[in-house]
Amino acid sequence: MNSTTPKPSVSAEPAALRAWAEKRMVYVELTDGRIVGFPAIRFTRLKSATDHQLSQVKVELNGRALRWEEIDEDITVPGIVAGRFQLPPS
Repeated sequence: MNSTTPKPSVSAEPAALRAWAEKRMVYVELTDGRIVGFPAIRFTRLKSATDHQLSQVKVELNGRALRWEEIDEDITVPGIVAGRFQLPPS
C-alpha cells in the first residue's frame, strides 16, 4: 500500500497580512513573508491624498484588497504585486 502526504494548499494569488503608508509610500506585508511597496503617485486618488488619508489604509477581502474609505479607493493586492498601476512612474 502506498501512502502519500497531501501537499498543503497554496493560494495562487498573493494576500496581505497588513498594510501601512510612510513618506508617500504604501507598503504591504504578504502572507509569504515578502514586503512590497509602491509610491502613492502611481494611483490617481492616492496621489492627491493627504499623508493622514494615506495612513488610513485597511486590508480587506481576506487580504486580497487595500481600502481607503475617506478617499473611496480600492486596490487589489495581486495587481500591486504584478505591477499594475494607474499612472506611469514619474
